[in-house]
Amino acid sequence: MTRALIAEDEPILAATLARTLQGLWPDLDIVATAPNGLAAVEQTLLLRPDVLFLDIRMPGQTGLEAAEELAERWEGPAPFPHIVFVTAFDDYAVQAFEHAAFDYVLKPVSSARLGKTVERLRGVFEARAVSAPNALAPDALARLLGQLQALAPAAAPVERLSTIRAAVGNAVRMIPVTDVVFFQAIDKYVNVVTADAEALIRVPLKELLPQIDGTLFRQVSRSTVVNMACVTSAGRDDLGKVMLTLRGRPEKPRVSPVYAHLFRQM
Repeated sequence: MTRALIAEDEPILAATLARTLQGLWPDLDIVATAPNGLAAVEQTLLLRPDVLFLDIRMPGQTGLEAAEELAERWEGPAPFPHIVFVTAFDDYAVQAFEHAAFDYVLKPVSSARLGKTVERLRGVFEARAVSAPNALAPDALARLLGQLQALAPAAAPVERLSTIRAAVGNAVRMIPVTDVVFFQAIDKYVNVVTADAEALIRVPLKELLPQIDGTLFRQVSRSTVVNMACVTSAGRDDLGKVMLTLRGRPEKPRVSPVYAHLFRQM
C-alpha cells in the first residue's frame, strides 16, 4: 500500500486535500497530517511515507525548506519520497513547475488536476512494485528548489560586505570577508571561521547570504556556506556523503545531496 503525508497549516485545506485524495485513490494510506514544515520533516523521517504533499508557504519552515532538510537528513535503504508541492502561485509560475521532476497542485485543489497527479503517481508505484526502487535523484530536487526560489519575489538590493564586525571579548574584530573560510549557522548566531580564528555574529544566515559574494561563497548545506577558494578537495565518507577539505582548517563540512552537484568535477 502506498503511504502519504500531508503538510498544510490550514486545517480545512488539509482535510479537503485528504478527502479528495481518498476519493481518487481509495487504497492510499494517509499516515499523518503535519501543520507546518518542521513537523513534516520529523514525521517524514519517522514514518517514511512514499509521497509528500507539501504546502509551500507555511509558518516556521516552508515546504521548500522542508524538502531541502529532508534531502540532507534522509538515510537508509528506503527511496526518497516523491514530493507534490501545493502552491498558490499564479498560472505563469505554474508553467515552470511543469519542467521539474516533481508535480504540483494549484490551490484551491481541483479534483480533476489532482486526479492527473494521482494517475502519474500510481503508475510510478506500480512500476516500482515490479522493479528495484530507485531513490529520487538529489539533482532533481536541486533543480526544482532552484526553480521555486527563482519564483520568489526579488529581495531589495543590499550592499555587499567587505568586512565583518564581530565582538571578541571586549573588543570588536574587523574580519575581511575574503579571509573567511566558511560561515556556519549556530542557533541565532553565525560562526565566522577564518584560517586561524572563529567569531560569532548575531545575524541569521539567511540575512547574511545576500550580503556576501555569491560567486565566491556557496551554500553547501542548510547551515554552512563555504569560501570556494578555500576548498582543496571533495571526497565521500563511509556513508557516501560528500565531505570537503578546506585550506587551513581541520573541519570537513558535509555537503547536502541538494548541493553535491557543485563538486562533481572535483
